[in-house]
Amino acid sequence: MKRFKTVHYTIHSDKIKDTRGARFAVLADLHGMEFGPDNKRLLEAIDKYRPDGVLIAGDMIVRTDSASIETAIVLLKRFAAQYPVYYALGNHEYKLYRSNPEENEMARDYQEYEKELKAAGIHIVHNESCELQVGKNRITIYGLEIPLIYYKKPFSPKLHTEEVRELLGEPLKDSLNILLAHSPKYGNAYFDWGADLILSGHYHGGIVRLGRRKGLLSPQLQLFPMFCCGDFHRENQHMLVSAGAGEHTIPVRIHNPRELLIVDIKPCAAKEFV
Repeated sequence: MKRFKTVHYTIHSDKIKDTRGARFAVLADLHGMEFGPDNKRLLEAIDKYRPDGVLIAGDMIVRTDSASIETAIVLLKRFAAQYPVYYALGNHEYKLYRSNPEENEMARDYQEYEKELKAAGIHIVHNESCELQVGKNRITIYGLEIPLIYYKKPFSPKLHTEEVRELLGEPLKDSLNILLAHSPKYGNAYFDWGADLILSGHYHGGIVRLGRRKGLLSPQLQLFPMFCCGDFHRENQHMLVSAGAGEHTIPVRIHNPRELLIVDIKPCAAKEFV
């Protein structure tokens, strides 16, 4: 039986205006994986925490597997029936999104996938943002899509903060800004851009996990990649990198359980009580 681990993070921000704060479930890199019929166990785990929304950090599908699209549709529509859902693309979705549907059957399937998700009320954020009000808290969710050259193996160019700014604009000063950015490789650019909370995946925990924040290998075949998994912080900014809920090309995990993240965002004044 396939298993996953629920990992709970609590972060603090002075942009949170009430003691209730906000809670999100975060899912990345499902890649068509199923935990029970129609992902029943994954749904039950999320329902237990009653989040204010579900945030998808990309790669719910495998770009060469049409069955993974159907698996994702069923799960995401179940999420959307109960929670606001915000979805940023990973490299698997983005490759299909940018492909010509007249030449690629999977690209046609992907077009229908997005249509069906949008019809269910899911927010797919293509280098744009959506605002969400949770109690007194104004939250803005950005979805970053970077060109495929930034996923090139084994070497890819450096992503500069100016390029993130060109794609997304400036973060709002009076809002808690959450950035869904699939690849954690460019974490420094995301911090410099000004995100309060960055949510990533892509690295699958480094295949072999070597500690809370360290793994062996990235999908771009880099050893001991930076921002591999776990939590990273720069003063009042935070980055959480999921080890992912599935796998595909290298179906191996050693000391590296699949993950569902639950993230609580609390006001700074509550920090001393946690």
